[in-house]
Amino acid sequence: MKLVSVFLLLLAPLLTSCWQLLGPVDCSAIYQQDKSKPSGVYTIYPTRDWFPIEVYCDMTSEGGRWTVIQRRMDGTVNFYRGWDQYKAGFGNPAGEYWLGLNNIYYLTEKRKTELLVDMEDFDGKKVFARYSSFSVGAEHGGFVLSVSGFINGGAGDSLSYHNGMKFTTFDKDQDNWSGNCAKLNLGAFWFNGCHYANPNGVYRWGYDKTINYVGVDWYYWKGYNYSLKSISMKIRPVL
Repeated sequence: MKLVSVFLLLLAPLLTSCWQLLGPVDCSAIYQQDKSKPSGVYTIYPTRDWFPIEVYCDMTSEGGRWTVIQRRMDGTVNFYRGWDQYKAGFGNPAGEYWLGLNNIYYLTEKRKTELLVDMEDFDGKKVFARYSSFSVGAEHGGFVLSVSGFINGGAGDSLSYHNGMKFTTFDKDQDNWSGNCAKLNLGAFWFNGCHYANPNGVYRWGYDKTINYVGVDWYYWKGYNYSLKSISMKIRPVL
């Protein structure tokens, strides 16, 4: 028993140093190490293993420390994708991308986390919606969304309607509608029946109702069929 205790005592510093070598788990950890770090692409280790991922860190908005989990800005990435890609993530962290449901789950499973959704229209007006509590459940439960504590930054609350919903893609229907909301709205999201927010919809240039309800919509700001110029969803732990 004494030998085991000695072994564990000797092993502890090694384990600690290994964890440090793995690097930061999110953008908040990067910020805490050096508060002068600018916004940009950084490497994080959300699962605390040897598989790093690149993300965009917003170090300025509302106090900084935000890990961007979704971003639309120019329509260069196709977001009409299936379950496996939404689970793993896709796109370019320097531009448009989706971080991946698994990674979002790992980032929110053990710590209280908040969400900031920044938006801009084609006239240059910027607003946001903020939520004091945000998390995503594990895959076996459907990656259920939990979001609450809305703070209005001019955008209105289009996300609470999606609270408690499983994630739906065109090849995995988990919404409350009789059909498939991802197919109807040409996106993928925590659809209810179907949406007030469709950030992963088709990138269009402002108001366009050629095909209804398929754009990058945030209903309580611009209504349906006004597709936003940019939208980004970002999270950070509550300190």
